[in-house]
Amino acid sequence: MLNTEGRSSYGPEHHQFRDSVRRFLEREFAPHFDRWERNGIIDRSFWTACGGAGFLCPTVPEVYGGLGLDFRYNAIIDEEMGYYGILPGTSLQSDITVDYIVHYASEEQKHRILPKMISGDLVLAIAMTEPGTGSDLQGIQTTAKRDGDDYVVNGSKIYITNGQTADLIIVVAKTNQAAGAKGISLIVVEAERNGFKRGRNLDKIGQHSSDTSELFFDNVRVPAANVLGGEGRGFACLMNQLPQERLSIAVCAQAAAQRAFDEAVKFTKDRKAFGKPIFDFQNSRFTLADLKAKLQVGWAHLDWAVQRHVAKKLTADEASAAKYWHTEMQWQIVDAALQLHGGAGYMNEYTIARLWRDARAQRIYGGTSEIMREVISRSI
Repeated sequence: MLNTEGRSSYGPEHHQFRDSVRRFLEREFAPHFDRWERNGIIDRSFWTACGGAGFLCPTVPEVYGGLGLDFRYNAIIDEEMGYYGILPGTSLQSDITVDYIVHYASEEQKHRILPKMISGDLVLAIAMTEPGTGSDLQGIQTTAKRDGDDYVVNGSKIYITNGQTADLIIVVAKTNQAAGAKGISLIVVEAERNGFKRGRNLDKIGQHSSDTSELFFDNVRVPAANVLGGEGRGFACLMNQLPQERLSIAVCAQAAAQRAFDEAVKFTKDRKAFGKPIFDFQNSRFTLADLKAKLQVGWAHLDWAVQRHVAKKLTADEASAAKYWHTEMQWQIVDAALQLHGGAGYMNEYTIARLWRDARAQRIYGGTSEIMREVISRSI
């Protein structure tokens, strides 16, 4: 269990909310997680259970059926889920895709889509990455060409979280191939549209319970009203939303790193070598001391970043720095914690093995660590 004593971002009402999240995860998450890992996908019933408990999209304004809360509540959910096991799909729904609908959809779309996102009856994905294009969004090849009152979408996407599950996909597409960043638009594609096809559920190193897919668009016709934020405004919309996405990843990274540390402490105190607990060796104690110091700094920084974000002061370079630092720190801690487990750490029956596998993607999606350094350097 995460120790939240002394956290500067939260008051009594947040602690009550966190307790509710913990009880929910113990009941609805923990008993099923191993099965989801084996199946490569979480049950749709978990989505509706999250929705019924009020743990999806808590920041949506009340006028659209939401709770109208601030990002601290998202962070609490992310922390608690990250400590149990990273599920990018639910944080994608609550921290990322929902804001594209809140900020850029029409009023009709908001009233139609948001209540079902909140309930878990509607799952969203956002399709940016392509087989030949990752962080360089201006290099995408997927097109959406205007044809009367419709757009016709053609192309393919890869590594799409919620790809097997999503009912709606926000597709990043070129509506004007000669206009560079100003030719990029966001197009909502319903999964039942003719010409849309899901590829395979991709076989990943880690995060097995998170479905990640190829998506194909073959002359998919959608109404012009499905453009979010206006034609040619897609790149600007993406840049506006990336800070919260990167902060969300940082939150999950910090919580997962804490879990890895806690697992290492427990293991080294329980396991003996040469007649005494592994913890009693100076190397073990010093390694754990180093990790604890990093975690202490990490929690303080995370609270600072969340508070700045709630106050609408977190800048793009600050969010990138948070994503970079916390995911790199997560990797250092899970790797050191696995080492402290010795050969047991390499066995899938131990939690640390999953934590180690799941951590690797954190330094890639949402912007690689290399891209984060580039963004940070531009502010210097």
